[in-house]
Amino acid sequence: MGIFDNVLTPDASENPQSMGEAEAIASIALVAIAADGYLSDQEGQDMTIMLSRMHLFQGYPEDMLHRLFDSLLARLKQQGPAALVDQAKEGLTQELRETAFAIATDLVLSDRTITPQEQAFLDDLYRILEIPGDTALQIVQVMTIKNRG
Repeated sequence: MGIFDNVLTPDASENPQSMGEAEAIASIALVAIAADGYLSDQEGQDMTIMLSRMHLFQGYPEDMLHRLFDSLLARLKQQGPAALVDQAKEGLTQELRETAFAIATDLVLSDRTITPQEQAFLDDLYRILEIPGDTALQIVQVMTIKNRG
């Protein structure tokens, strides 16, 4: 370790790749709705409605949400889903990681079908977010029940 390592290493607030909680949740939601390789207008609207109901997004006017989603979509196209999820993970507490997984699961299941790509995404996501398997299973079960009707 060099003498300048602690002085010259930027902290997370100076890192343009670091995310706050709201941006991290939105990133995971966006990757979830794009997991099947197709991003429909309806999925985007569903995501916007779901997130706008959350406490984290209470102070976000609609135009600000749209700018956030546009920015995240550009990052998704540029860096890919794995990089976006990894960056999002760092901005979330364990509790919010479970919330992000629940939102992703809800969005994936909202059309009552799950593609193999979406299933693989959710299988990977709970591991990446370090959510215990039994908790992930409970979330999937509840979201499956929620989206039946």
